[in-house]
Amino acid sequence: MIKDVKLVPLEAKVDDRGYLIEILRASDEHFTKFGQVYIVGVVSRNVIRAWHKHKILWDWFFISHGSAKFALYDDREDSPTYKEINTFVIGSRNPSILSVPPGVFHGWMSLENDTQLISIASEVYNREQPDEVRVPYDSFNYDWSVKFK
Repeated sequence: MIKDVKLVPLEAKVDDRGYLIEILRASDEHFTKFGQVYIVGVVSRNVIRAWHKHKILWDWFFISHGSAKFALYDDREDSPTYKEINTFVIGSRNPSILSVPPGVFHGWMSLENDTQLISIASEVYNREQPDEVRVPYDSFNYDWSVKFK
């Protein structure tokens, strides 16, 4: 796995009223600090939102509805996992939070209609000087197709 990336399975507390899932706590070892939280909704399956990375910002991703395929590319030259690619499938039926450090390109593709992503960022978005580097979705020779495995 790419250095500093963490995929943390989450546990649903279920009773006759429904369920509750704790997404992120300030005491979690993979948490650094809170900047903002937002929701990204994708209406159709197979929509790709990729690639970008940050210089200082950490991201935590949680799929609250539907499912998604995440891809990460380590672009940190000083990392022991430099140029490594990881793929994760996360969804509402296997709740997990994905922690992505600065310097790692990341993107995702919806696997179901109406997929919703909750994104938690360590920094507040700066519209005048965004902390992001973007490259096209077909970068890094990554194959976004579904493998049916």
